[in-house]
Amino acid sequence: MILPSHLTVRDGHLRIGEHDTVDLAERFGTPLYVTDEMRIRGNFQRLSGALTAHYPKIRVLYAAKANGNLAIFKTLASQGAGADVFSAGEVALALAAGMLPSSLLFNGSSKTPADLALAVEKGIRVSVDSPDELRQLDRAAGAAGTTVEIAFRVNPAIEVPTHPKIATGLATSKFGIPAGQILDAYREALALEHVKPVGIHCHIGSQILDVEPFAHEVEVLIDVARDLLDIGVNLSFIDIGGGLGIPYHRETDRAPTPEEYAEAVMPVFLRGIKELGIEPELWVEPGRWLIGDSTVLLTRVNSVKTAHKTFANVDAGFNLLVRPTMYDSYHEVVAANRADAPAVREYSVTGPICETGDILAKDRMLPELEAGDLIAVLDAGAYGFAMSSQYNSRPRCAEVLLAGEKAALMRRAETIDDLTAPMVTVPWQE
Repeated sequence: MILPSHLTVRDGHLRIGEHDTVDLAERFGTPLYVTDEMRIRGNFQRLSGALTAHYPKIRVLYAAKANGNLAIFKTLASQGAGADVFSAGEVALALAAGMLPSSLLFNGSSKTPADLALAVEKGIRVSVDSPDELRQLDRAAGAAGTTVEIAFRVNPAIEVPTHPKIATGLATSKFGIPAGQILDAYREALALEHVKPVGIHCHIGSQILDVEPFAHEVEVLIDVARDLLDIGVNLSFIDIGGGLGIPYHRETDRAPTPEEYAEAVMPVFLRGIKELGIEPELWVEPGRWLIGDSTVLLTRVNSVKTAHKTFANVDAGFNLLVRPTMYDSYHEVVAANRADAPAVREYSVTGPICETGDILAKDRMLPELEAGDLIAVLDAGAYGFAMSSQYNSRPRCAEVLLAGEKAALMRRAETIDDLTAPMVTVPWQE
């Protein structure tokens, strides 16, 4: 198995950063998410550096939906990141982490009146997703006696090689305004008193392992930008979203490097803005690439059972990592306490949830396993805990952050009391 550089094997145990995963599991319990802060910092610096090597006016907005832990926000804020936010909760986390309102973009296809009012109050730019939303935002800003800077999210109708549930730039997607209708939207915005169009926004999907769609996306946005200049829009930024994928299956996946991504995207962007005679900021919205490989999910084997196949039943299920069930996603798994032992038997690693589909890893060759062994599920930093649930009334697990030799909780494990705390007794059951 090919491991990323921050994961190593020593004395038969899997290590993350400078820590033995077996020791972490014993100290903090399982299931347990473990994140290497230094890996996140390194990933940010590499991606940002690849882009700024071509053009200095780059702004990196962390795709907050990928992982909503405050410690993650603080790590990225310390590197200069802003955030692409989809909710009041993500706004609160970003601001609490020290990100400035000017470094945020409030995105989403179905914002509530409260969302729009919050953006107005905090002075956060809004990616507007429909003419209806535009009018609501103008009224909200008018009621507050202010003006809000906006972009429109363009739907470029681009096919991308990824799972259809995370392809966001298709013509059939719920996101954005079709490119053929976008000029009318900007014309309406220019005529309104309390909104000011200053940018253009697009996002074509997630976990994309080919750079060509990103280059094509930039071509589409440059064409739109040309028309926007003609009607009097002054563009201060062009936001091309995120979507750069990572190699979940390192034996077979070929994921573009940040340098390859930049080499595909930046010449198209630079040639386009030179022809247009403008120098806007280029905004990007990475999530998975920044944090995906930073984290492992540690889970203990409860039992081993042989039926039509051999199952390793563990204490984490799709309540904690739903990607394999929702998207048929692949995650590498390692027997963390037997990491240098030969793989001699095929197992399906299955969770405790009352669903047939609760399978974290199907048909994997692993060392001989027994109850008490420790399994590490790799590349669990993005859309792991962030998409977790309390299904089957199971409290969610703890999260630990590592920094060099330091290790500390960044989220405690939930308790049964946490499950029942929001519940109230209806009057007729008292």
